[in-house]
Amino acid sequence: MVDWLQAIADHEVWIRTSLYARLGEAQAVDEVMQEVSLAACGLKTPLLEPQKAGAWLYRVAIRQAMLFRRRRGRHARMVDRLTQQGAGRLPEPSSPLDFLLSRERGQLVRDAMKRLDARDTEILLLRYTQDWSCQEMASHLGVSPSCIEARLHRARRRLRTELSDSFSP
Repeated sequence: MVDWLQAIADHEVWIRTSLYARLGEAQAVDEVMQEVSLAACGLKTPLLEPQKAGAWLYRVAIRQAMLFRRRRGRHARMVDRLTQQGAGRLPEPSSPLDFLLSRERGQLVRDAMKRLDARDTEILLLRYTQDWSCQEMASHLGVSPSCIEARLHRARRRLRTELSDSFSP
């Protein structure tokens, strides 16, 4: 029977070195070592040859490192995909002045949206942040598409009024 806590303590230094060579980050090594420790402590069938504990821990560590890198790659691809989707909506400002103006414009719209009714805000957000069509909004909200079109028209008009009022002295 293997004392896994002792086996991990005995082999931790060289396993961490191997993991660091593969992952290149101390934090990643810590995360993988936690997974290795959990695997060792949760082992259901006992290891029959205690002298092979180091080799077993090494194989588990390498497998966990591969899984970690795969998760990190998936996460990076998801972030890239979301960034590209978001990039299609907002043009990249070409100068610092454009950047500041777009931020100020965005803040004015957010402030005006706060002053609208909840129904107007909801319908505008569904339309312009979720890209829902009138038909999709109608089916989700349980009203007719013509009702949604009328609500959207009124909400846009109220938002326009709120925005023009914010520019008036």
